[in-house]
Amino acid sequence: MARAARVAWILGSSRCALAEGPRTRPWPPISAQSWAGFTRAAAGSPGPAVGKGSPRLLGAAALALGGALGLYHTVRWHLRAQDLRAERSAAQLSLSSHLQLTLYQYKTCPFCSKVRAFLDFHSLPYQVVEVNPVRRAEIKFSSYRKVPILVAQEGDSLQQLNDSSVIISALKTYLVSGQPLEEVITYYPPMKATNDQGKEVTEFCNKYWLMLDEKEVQRMYGGKEARTEEMKWRQWADDWLVHLISPNVYRTPAEALASFDYIVREGKFGVVEATMAKYVGAAAMYLISKRLKSRHQLQDDVRADLYEAANKWVTAVGADRPFMGGQKPNLADLAVYGVLRVMEGLEAFDDLMRHSRIQPWYLRMERAIEEAPPVHCIPH
Repeated sequence: MARAARVAWILGSSRCALAEGPRTRPWPPISAQSWAGFTRAAAGSPGPAVGKGSPRLLGAAALALGGALGLYHTVRWHLRAQDLRAERSAAQLSLSSHLQLTLYQYKTCPFCSKVRAFLDFHSLPYQVVEVNPVRRAEIKFSSYRKVPILVAQEGDSLQQLNDSSVIISALKTYLVSGQPLEEVITYYPPMKATNDQGKEVTEFCNKYWLMLDEKEVQRMYGGKEARTEEMKWRQWADDWLVHLISPNVYRTPAEALASFDYIVREGKFGVVEATMAKYVGAAAMYLISKRLKSRHQLQDDVRADLYEAANKWVTAVGADRPFMGGQKPNLADLAVYGVLRVMEGLEAFDDLMRHSRIQPWYLRMERAIEEAPPVHCIPH
């Protein structure tokens, strides 16, 4: 009943709705310690006797007492802040340490990059299995033949999560709510659908929703508007931004060759496969990028669409907050950053930084990822 109350979807539609119900096992709040007892004790404690005829001594004593109290409060605040950070890290570790995560990926895939950005920012240790894009032998265990695939072991339970947005939503729900991952995954059921080209594809219901109760939603977002905004821009990253990558990195024969040189260096190819991929793949993707340009109705200069999308994102974030999530990135920030990151080192990325307004936000995202606690990303 609880599961049915949580999830509802419209059969035959790719747009799925969520029906939330009450749930137990909320994430425990971290309480703050009061200093009121110390303040009362300090105010009521007897001081040394000072004669009325000793104003210099009185001033010196007051200055010393004030300095001592100020130093005490400063040290105590610093130690308490460290304790709170340790409590939060320990609370997250108590959940994440139950999970053993293995990410099957292509390193240069924007959807895989989204997942890595999420895992890195949330300090979730994971192993990486680089999949050979030709043979894909590394994922022969799976009937789902796309990447990313995340395999999560929680105790004796082994779960496979497919689709980048489902992976992110399920893991975030798990971290915030503490629900068993095996249960969380059932909130994102797969559904067969037909795309615009008449090909059967697998869609996932509710994939931009976090399955939280009202208290958890309020604690995480502060209001429904922030939650709706995050979902809107996560979907925008999947439905629009990601489709601007290929036409831009394969825009010219030279750019296509440079892109495949990068793909071959970072990917998992045999010697013959690498040579074929670099030259034949570059030529093929240059031609395919022209078809993609037509399919998505891009401008003649596809860079203009890329700059326009970047500026649209920066406008949505606004000038009064560093991230869409406020003082720290939310899932939309991580999605957009993950998609754009795959272009680093290529001409399209350099042009984007020079000719759009996105660079300050992008650099803040880099720092946010770097300043997260160390992650043990283990090549397999």
